[in-house]
Amino acid sequence: MTQEDRARVIACMSEAVALLTERMDARLIPGVGMNIVYALPDARSKDDVAGVLGRIVRFGDRVHPVGEIAFGASDRVARIVITAMRFNPQVRSAANIRFSEAVLLDMENLLFEVCSFDRAKEPPGVQTMDWGVASCCREGVPDAIYDRGAVGKEPMIRVLGEDPVMVAHNILKLSNRITYAQL
Repeated sequence: MTQEDRARVIACMSEAVALLTERMDARLIPGVGMNIVYALPDARSKDDVAGVLGRIVRFGDRVHPVGEIAFGASDRVARIVITAMRFNPQVRSAANIRFSEAVLLDMENLLFEVCSFDRAKEPPGVQTMDWGVASCCREGVPDAIYDRGAVGKEPMIRVLGEDPVMVAHNILKLSNRITYAQL
């Protein structure tokens, strides 16, 4: 990929992170932190995927990116996108948000296509995100993939899309619907 391709990815990521920082309800950030990523076309490894160094965290009631946007900054969320791209090369972005039944209901009301996987059914010797995402993408890549967690693993929702601005807008749709009772 050219430097121009990499610069376009970083610019689009900057726009998405600014949207989330300015408008997202911080209660959607999971305990482990959040990341949003954007892969180069034909990405093969996390080094081909831009993310936020150190993740995005909740700072009081604000959304706070810890570091700058850089290639190779995410492992788990990058693997989500790389796996999804095997099924649909147009889906090059993803973000993880906090799991709640209320958010799942809002996704249903917004007509998001949602799929889940059960960590207890994960075969031995595979990476959870690779297996879980692939199991949800066989009939096409959904708008969101979630799991209810496991011992030592936080439940999580992953929002997917063609680019990070689209992913950010979908997260903001959810953010605008949450109430204090939901999270």
